[in-house]
Amino acid sequence: MLAAAFLHRPEVFSDVYAPVLDRIRARAEIVYGPAAHADPARLGPVEVLCTSWGAPVLDAALLDAMPRLKLVLYAAGSVRKLVTPEFWAREVPLVSAYRANAVPVADFTYAQIVYALKGGWRYALGARAAGAPMTRVPQPGLYGSRVGLLSLGAIGRLVVDRLRALAVDVVAHDPFAGPYDGVRMVELAELFATSDVVSVHTPLLDETRGLVGRELLGSMRQGATLINTARGAILDEAALVEVLAGRPDLFAALDVTDPEPPVPGSPLFTLPNVVLTPHIAGSLGAERGLLGELVAGELERFADGLLLEHALTREAAERLA
Repeated sequence: MLAAAFLHRPEVFSDVYAPVLDRIRARAEIVYGPAAHADPARLGPVEVLCTSWGAPVLDAALLDAMPRLKLVLYAAGSVRKLVTPEFWAREVPLVSAYRANAVPVADFTYAQIVYALKGGWRYALGARAAGAPMTRVPQPGLYGSRVGLLSLGAIGRLVVDRLRALAVDVVAHDPFAGPYDGVRMVELAELFATSDVVSVHTPLLDETRGLVGRELLGSMRQGATLINTARGAILDEAALVEVLAGRPDLFAALDVTDPEPPVPGSPLFTLPNVVLTPHIAGSLGAERGLLGELVAGELERFADGLLLEHALTREAAERLA
């Protein structure tokens, strides 16, 4: 039987790992944790590291404390803050549950797209500010409108699948993605200039930091909505504030910002055409059980000598949002 340790934020265990604990115990003896911090002196027997949000950095010191490590299970999404060159040099398989975390993000995004095409937030915020009902104005509606997706990774493709029922025109921009049924790939400028809703799903890389700037934002069609559930720094926030202030016809639904949360007094709190949510698109509460199910399944496959289905290569890890 394998020896396992749990290292992550304390509150994660009950949502993520507790529902699948019997499955894990059938394949591994828990020799450490759950704990928020590593005690190197007690990690020597560990062969499987089960972790999630609040994971320790897999640097040389931690890896040296686990010389028998054979598998890392990360029950969350991006591993960028977790991995190091020293980790990749050890060639230990790393599983991320990003595909499971993509499910609630796609659900949230779909809901925001529907609400945007109906003008929902604008009416809700306008009525609150005026203390009176808002007069209905023409909206694109659901059918035949164009939705543009910036990146077509795991989340973007799930959003496409959900949009099929609406008969919307879906376009996407992603230099790394191959063809996907029902999606037309377009240049970035066309995506912003022609879409009724633009939804951002691109990872934050050096080349995507500040990618969405004043020119793209200013080119958005009359009455369009920008949705961001990826990373705040993909948008040039100063340019976003300037464009939104000058174009009250546009709207932004932001689940992420840069910094996060916005600084006190940020115009994002007071602009009438912005709604902010505190990074809630990803897995919350019982949704996190999907992450535990994915990594438990991978542990079972590993223990049974089968190929892993969700192991990351270094290249793939660097492109995760």
